[in-house]
Amino acid sequence: MNPSKKLTSLADLQQILPESEREPLPSVSGTKRHDGKGQKVRVRKESHGRKGKTVTLVEGLQHNPTAMEEIARILKQHCGAGGTVKDGVVEVQGDQRTRVAQKLRTMNYVVKES
Repeated sequence: MNPSKKLTSLADLQQILPESEREPLPSVSGTKRHDGKGQKVRVRKESHGRKGKTVTLVEGLQHNPTAMEEIARILKQHCGAGGTVKDGVVEVQGDQRTRVAQKLRTMNYVVKES
């Protein structure tokens, strides 16, 4: 590799490292996928007690807190909205019921919209 050439990828960097310091490259398509395994969840809209603001709630997810945060992150990115996890319920800002339900179905959950 030419020393004056710019590094454009991790593969370029790996080529200039000595053999003892090389590690396998992380896979680009290695995104973590969640499998709902047919688990039933409920998606609903709520605005009570939120100063008139609407949020979409996903209830019935039975996962550890780390997995819940990951699912919330996936849903928020899919909807292009903010949100959080509170008391085992994923909250996504706005009326995102159809988008959230669609994404959860692709993640193999059984979704009931209300």
